[in-house]
Amino acid sequence: MSTPRPFQQVDVFTDRPFLGNPVAVVLDGRGLDEPTMGAFSRWTNLSEATYVGDPTHLDADYSLRIFCSDRELPFAGHPTLGSCHAWLAAGGQPKGDVIVQECGAGLVRIRRDGALLSFAAPALLRSGPLDDADVAVLARGLGVDASDIVAHQWCDNGPPWQALLLRDADAVRALRPDASLLAGRFVGVVGLQASASDTDIEVRGFAPGNGSLFEDPVTGSLNAALAQWLIGSERLPDSYTAAQGTLLGRAGRVHVERIGADIWIGGHCTTVITGTAVV
Repeated sequence: MSTPRPFQQVDVFTDRPFLGNPVAVVLDGRGLDEPTMGAFSRWTNLSEATYVGDPTHLDADYSLRIFCSDRELPFAGHPTLGSCHAWLAAGGQPKGDVIVQECGAGLVRIRRDGALLSFAAPALLRSGPLDDADVAVLARGLGVDASDIVAHQWCDNGPPWQALLLRDADAVRALRPDASLLAGRFVGVVGLQASASDTDIEVRGFAPGNGSLFEDPVTGSLNAALAQWLIGSERLPDSYTAAQGTLLGRAGRVHVERIGADIWIGGHCTTVITGTAVV
């Protein structure tokens, strides 16, 4: 039997509503089975919906299950920050200075810096340059010349991102991807901004969705993996800001900072809808 449950819809990576990436958060997911969570997630018509529950690990503050339209995800970036924001807004009290989320990928640390929330980037599952055959397909699918590609890398942290660094941000914004050539791929593209910009890089992320190619407005997992690659290779400094979603009418801002061995991926969150969901 369906039950009214506390609910929030949160816009992530923006301090102004409607300019980031939304996530639906069911703040009491206890007792829900996987078919119900999957059905509600599809019904929201958002990229992800999440379900907060009691933790099983002693160090965790809460557990989180993350669903997209056709499967459960072990981890995703903007759902992590949006769900943490909703949990705190609903009165959640962390055990320590750092919030600890338990999810399919294990324990994820989240820190607060004023209104900014940041998660520690999870370890990459695969890195290193892409095969020449993959680069050729990506170039054709994105409509770029090989000379436009400065570098390429596997950026797999769950989603198997194949990433390209292009000559500049203008080249990233000019992309017109061919869904038939990029079908089934997770593609991340990044370029350096002009010096006059208020951000350092422009990012676009394309992924399979609803039987076609979906451009994500702002992607936490992609930005986390890009940061590990680009900071690790000294192509970017230890602290920078990424823009994403520009061509979709969004103004996502992802704040990246390396502190010690950790790379933190942060953004502001804005609650847009609050109430109950009958799930």
